[in-house]
Amino acid sequence: MELFLDMFSQPCRSVFMFAKKNNIPVEVRNVSLMNGEQFSEEFGKVNPIRKVPALRDGDFSMGESIAMMQYMVEKFKTPDHWYPSDLQQRARVNEYLCWQPTGIRLHGSKVFWLKLMLPIVFKLDIPEEKMSGALEDLDSSLKTIEDSFLQDRAFIAGDQISMADLVAVVEVIQPLAAGVDVFKDRPKLSAWKERVVQAVGKDLFDEAHEKIMTAREAIKMVDPSKMEAFRPRVMRLML
Repeated sequence: MELFLDMFSQPCRSVFMFAKKNNIPVEVRNVSLMNGEQFSEEFGKVNPIRKVPALRDGDFSMGESIAMMQYMVEKFKTPDHWYPSDLQQRARVNEYLCWQPTGIRLHGSKVFWLKLMLPIVFKLDIPEEKMSGALEDLDSSLKTIEDSFLQDRAFIAGDQISMADLVAVVEVIQPLAAGVDVFKDRPKLSAWKERVVQAVGKDLFDEAHEKIMTAREAIKMVDPSKMEAFRPRVMRLML
């Protein structure tokens, strides 16, 4: 089984940690989005949508990180806590997974782009009110994770880590990599993150996040001409 990943991407990190933590035999193929490698003919055969992560298992290939993890759950019979068989615990996992694309990913990614990508790669000045608004939206999302999804539980679905926690933690880390201290004055969120690190294993967690945590230096080397595919996203962020 092959995983096509760019570790700048949040979903790639969640799939990577899930596969490695469960000792699933995978070959990691690095795909640099910033260098446009997703547009290669070879990668197009794996995922015609040209997004990472992507998975290839023999003649079968697919995209979408959550679907990939669910596929691995079924194929490799991973421990039940990752995607619980209990109806209500699984519902808690699914509830978070349905909320997160617009609930936290949208806002965490926006802060990352406004703080790092646009000023460094595209040489754009970000209006103060736009940055403030993005940070307010992020703050609201983080509060929702604490108050609605964690409440008084150790993890999102209960006492054990699940797929939902992996999907959540990578999104929380994204703005942190841009210099926004998402854990300041959030002891519940901070304690949860430490439990996730412990459950995954610090070495694996750090391996998954090494690239994103050094993003500021890495993106200084990016050739802006290779980023044209991202320009529509840039323009939406500036509206």
